[in-house]
Amino acid sequence: MSYPDWIVLIAALLVIILYGVYKSRSSKSLDGYFLSDREMPWWLILLSIVGTQASAITFLSAPGQAYTDGMRFVQYYFGLPLAMVVLCVTLVPMFHRLKLYTAYEYLEQRFDLKTRTYTTFLFLLQRGVSTGVSVYAPSIILSSLLGWNIYVTNIFMGGLLIIYTVTGGARAVAYTQQLQLVIVFVSIFITAYMVVNMLPGDVGFFDALRVGGKMGKLNVITTGMNQKGSGFDWSDQYNIFSGLIGGFFLALSYFGTDQSQVGRYLTAKSTRESKIGLLLNGLVKVPMQFLILLIGVLVFSFYQFHKAPLFFNNEMFEKVSKTSYSDSVKAIQVSYDKINDRRVELMATFHPKNDDIGPAAQEELKNLNAQGDSLRKSFMRIAKKSGVAGETKDTNYIFLRFVIDYMPKGLVGLMIAVIFLASWGSIAAALNSLASASVVDFHKKFINADLTHEQDVKISRWYTFFWGVFSIIVAQYVNNVGNSLIEAVNKLGSLFYGVTLGVFIVGYFLKWVKGSAVFWSAVVSELLVVLIFIMSENKIIGLGFLWLNFFGALSVAIIAILLQASIFKNSRTKST
Repeated sequence: MSYPDWIVLIAALLVIILYGVYKSRSSKSLDGYFLSDREMPWWLILLSIVGTQASAITFLSAPGQAYTDGMRFVQYYFGLPLAMVVLCVTLVPMFHRLKLYTAYEYLEQRFDLKTRTYTTFLFLLQRGVSTGVSVYAPSIILSSLLGWNIYVTNIFMGGLLIIYTVTGGARAVAYTQQLQLVIVFVSIFITAYMVVNMLPGDVGFFDALRVGGKMGKLNVITTGMNQKGSGFDWSDQYNIFSGLIGGFFLALSYFGTDQSQVGRYLTAKSTRESKIGLLLNGLVKVPMQFLILLIGVLVFSFYQFHKAPLFFNNEMFEKVSKTSYSDSVKAIQVSYDKINDRRVELMATFHPKNDDIGPAAQEELKNLNAQGDSLRKSFMRIAKKSGVAGETKDTNYIFLRFVIDYMPKGLVGLMIAVIFLASWGSIAAALNSLASASVVDFHKKFINADLTHEQDVKISRWYTFFWGVFSIIVAQYVNNVGNSLIEAVNKLGSLFYGVTLGVFIVGYFLKWVKGSAVFWSAVVSELLVVLIFIMSENKIIGLGFLWLNFFGALSVAIIAILLQASIFKNSRTKST
């Protein structure tokens, strides 16, 4: 990067750190540290909710996901708006009425301590590991820019994050996310403009979309039906049905039972403010994700007119090229260069005024892209065999490589800052939620309940520090966790979200089901979900991961009903 880029990047990051530390002054109790004294307005709730979701994974990985797989990932969010309505009618008013710090306190009031503790444990495990993935995302950038070892950059990035999260608490998280999102949204539109602006002079925005559409990248709605028309493909990850059903249950659990989100709207000064923030989030999230994915399609179209790298992680490419497989890499590169040259030559015949690519040229272009994808996979196989440490897939590097190679001076620093800021906002919220669950649901329950306000805040900061260190450790083992980081983190969530949601569903709707029944149903259901996931990953069965959310919730409810009607029919529980 140039000096102007470094100045922009460092200035943006310093402002956020100092702003977070400045806002820490009001965190004098648990209410202040975890819930901002319950005085946040709806618009800040909205920004905090969106900011918690919009991590570096979103801005780094989603364009690469669209580049390789098209727009169909957006269907993952189709169930979210309906989930926001359901939560505003059910759990949100109840959480505010009970004046909770964490969602899991309700489970002890409704069931018993073991159910609360087990569900909190599932949250801590899932969110702790997911936060480690989120720490890894910005580390990729720093490693690529400076050539640092990824393990060193994980420690450096995690250390910076811990500084203002430990000192600031929920208030610092909310206010810094406000500033972060302003920069992020402005940058999204700047990026889209710059991609289109760098296309050939007579090719505009809609022309670029048409090119992407011809190559199958505008697959916004897919049915999940087998190509041969033989039925529904349950292994298809993203389609209208998995999005509406699986995505609905995932969103219910994420926003209704995951403390990283529940903690955001519990900071509201009233139930009404929480509801407005959540409902507007349901309206904002889908178009926001659509636009981010659309950038990936625009970048794909850009590389139809320009030569694309064989492998977008340049550092990894250079290392593999110096191994004993160098001759194989050179041969693949030569073949890929020929495809690149022919593709650019072919796209020179594209005339927007004629409103199309000729049928013959379109077919050849599809074949060229398919051949290019095959060569890229060949290199990835060699990279894996070479033994070079690093990611052997480059989906997470596609957008980053484009930014570094083609963005003007100054804007490169801004775009890198955007990815850092998005990461910090979501990770800070996650660490704050992990600390709140640790303090409220474990420390004050099992270790020491009689703490002063000052001791509460002090121990909360130590737990925040602990989870920051834990996330850094997890980040050291995140290489090659899936097709892309955004897919990996959602797979991880789907292993736990359905079961957690099932416990809350039983608690809210099935008042006659008692604590022991729901506890053991949750334990059995979690084992079943993990087993199904392992079988699916190993191709023993075919099931897209979004369906795990539906199955987990349904399994908890059914098993709990059966256990209550048989083994635990004489047990007692509390009712809320």
